[in-house]
Order: sequence, then structure tokens, then C-alpha cells
Amino acid sequence: MGLRRDARRAVKLVQNVVRSRRAQARIAEKLAEQGPLEPHRFRVGVYFADGRVNLYQLRQWYQPLARLAERHPVLVLSRASGAALDLLDESPLPVAYVRRVADLEHVIHEQDLHVVFYVNQNAKNFQMMRYGRRWHVFINHGESDKMYMTTNQFKAYDYALIAGDAARARLEKVLWDYDFDKRAIPIGRPQADHYLDGRALPYPDDDRDVVLYAPTWEGDRGAAAYGSIASHGVDLVRALIATGRHRVIYRPHPRSGVVDHDYGTANQEIKRMLGQANAADPAAHHIVDEGKELGWQLAAADVAIVDISAMVYDRLAAGKPLLVTRPVNPDAQVDTGGYLSACEWLDRVDGASMVTRVDEVAHDAQALERLGYWVERYFGDTTPGVTTRRFHDAVDHLMAEWERFAALHATDPEVDDHDAEGEAAEQSDELEVD
Repeated sequence: MGLRRDARRAVKLVQNVVRSRRAQARIAEKLAEQGPLEPHRFRVGVYFADGRVNLYQLRQWYQPLARLAERHPVLVLSRASGAALDLLDESPLPVAYVRRVADLEHVIHEQDLHVVFYVNQNAKNFQMMRYGRRWHVFINHGESDKMYMTTNQFKAYDYALIAGDAARARLEKVLWDYDFDKRAIPIGRPQADHYLDGRALPYPDDDRDVVLYAPTWEGDRGAAAYGSIASHGVDLVRALIATGRHRVIYRPHPRSGVVDHDYGTANQEIKRMLGQANAADPAAHHIVDEGKELGWQLAAADVAIVDISAMVYDRLAAGKPLLVTRPVNPDAQVDTGGYLSACEWLDRVDGASMVTRVDEVAHDAQALERLGYWVERYFGDTTPGVTTRRFHDAVDHLMAEWERFAALHATDPEVDDHDAEGEAAEQSDELEVD
């Protein structure tokens, strides 16, 4: 038994070596295609230590950061090979592959990064945060009322760019002795300015009501069992198809069905029904959307149906009719202190009743007025262009503060910030491929 286990480990080690070498070779080719980075060009860095499985956290910042780069050049620093390969293919921003601490230090010394953004709380963030004389800024990867949004880790950063009043109130409950006026800068949701980018929508402009159904996965425990595909989804989509006056954009979570086989089966059934409906009526143009890009769906749909997830707040930023599915699992934890205390719920009932509820919310002026209060509460002024300007103003402020402090410390002696301990600690990750 022990020999077989050791043999499997040996095989896995060899496979990791082969994959690592292939990945490094592909990255070298792509970096050569990108060309060398111009020294001392970049003032803003986006540090991403995660693998490709969490790239969605960075993808949602592509367009706002690309716009920011027009005034402050932005460089993405990727630590993991898998993520770096994808970023070199798809990022609208230049990419530096900083697998080792030595690589990271080379970029730091070659560029003049005044501001470094972080989209998550990866433990390797601290390998970047050790370098002073620059602002380390948490920008997060979404707005929600989850516990993640109130972590004390906010204090580790010099500043945090938050969405609005709801985020500040949430943080004020848990962060003691934190200077919110200085360190928590509200900017709204810059992504919302890019939901529609001028490209044609993948369906005709007709009189159908467009319904976005964007459920989450089933969750790995009862407290997080928010997914609705198996409880609401099949009956809901079947009933929407049957009306002949609705168009469904179905965007399931990529992990749907990884824990619960029945949940995965329901997901496949919805896809099958939509394909069958399109074959029977080509004018229906129902869409199964499993692409990387998220934005147009949130802005284009007449009404959105989502589970308790970050999608609630992504849609909220669009300021358009929104329904949240009520979890059927009694163990599911539902926050009652924010938007979910007053949202429009969609209960699990028969399909016809759910469609009636969808139509009510889609055309209910009072529901839209109530929604407007929460949009303002979470994101402030969502007039197109305003949140982008707030984002740029925040970065301009940080740049000005950097210049002020640089002048104050102009005569300070040089500091040796070489991270010898970090280089030693990373040796165990040399064969990691994600």
C-alpha cells in the first residue's frame, strides 16, 4: 500500500515538473510577443497572486483599469503561471510575470509604482505589501453584504476604495480605531459605466421582455446553500419559455453541480430546454451565457433574477428591476441588515406564479422607486460617467499624496528592502502550476 502511494506521488511530481516547464516556456514566448516593459513608465500596479480559478476577480476590473491607464499607466503583476498565461492572452493591460520574489523586486526597482491595487486577500499579498514608499490599496472584487466585506484585513492596507455608504456602515460595525474619513474612499461601482460598451447585443431589438437568470452554485454547506437552479430554475425557465413573450439569458455559475449531482442535472435540463425552444422558435433567441465577460447582461435585461451572491449588487449598480430567489434550505444564512432586508423576493412556487411575480416587478413603479433608494445607498450617484470620475479622482488624490510624502522624505537615506526570507520561503512553490 505504501509503495503504491509513493509511486503515485513520484508520478505526480514528474507530471508537475513537466507541466511547470511547459508553462514557463509558453510564458516566455508570450512575454517576448508583448515586448519589454518600458522602464519607469508605470505608476499603478495591480498585484494578483491567485491562479486562473480566481481570475474573475481581476477580469471585472479590466475596463475601469484600462480607462485609468489613459491617465496613469497601469501594470498587472501576476505571481502564478496559469493566471499569467491567461492574462497575457486577454488582459487589456501590460503584464509582468513575477513568479519569484526576485522577479517582483526587479519590477519594483525598474518601475515607479506609486499605487498598488489588490482585488482579494491572498496571503501572498504580504510579499508585496512589505515594500514601503508606495500606497497599498484594497479595491476588492465586488460589493456585497458577506462577512468577507467586513474583514479586519482592511486595516493592512494604506487605503481601501469602497462602493458607498452601505460599505462604510458595514465596516464601521467591526473595524475599531480606523480612520474612515481618510482611508476608506467611496467611488461607487466603476464597472457599471462599462456594462454596455457599444457592441451589438446577441439578440434582436423586439418586444420581448428580456429576463436575466443568473443563479449561483449549490454551495458546499447549508449556511451557503443559496443556489436556486434545482429549486426554482427548471420550473421558472420552462414557464418563461411557454409565454412566448419572454427571452431568457441564462448565466449559471461555472461550479454548478460540483457538489450536488441533482443540481448539475437541473442545470443541464435548463440548457436543454432553452436549446429546444430556440429550435422550435428561432425568433426566441434565448441565450445560454457561459462566457468570461459580465456586464452587458446586467444592463440589457429588463428584469434580473439572481441568487444571494455578488450578482445581487452587480445588478443593483445597474439600477434596473431585480428579483432575489429566496433560499429553500432552512440553514442558509441571510443577512437582514442591508438590501436583502427590503429586496424583492422570488419564492419557490409553481412556474406560472413565478412568471407573474417577474412581470409584477418588471413593471412596478413603486418597486423601482424602492430600488432607487438602495442603489443610492450602496453606490451613490450612478449617472453614467460619475463613478468613473470618482475612481479617477481617488487615484489622483493618492498620487498627489505620494508626491507630498516623497517631498517630505526626499533627504531620507536609501533603504535596503531586499526580501531574502521571502525568496527562501517560496522554494516549496517552485513546481506549482495552476
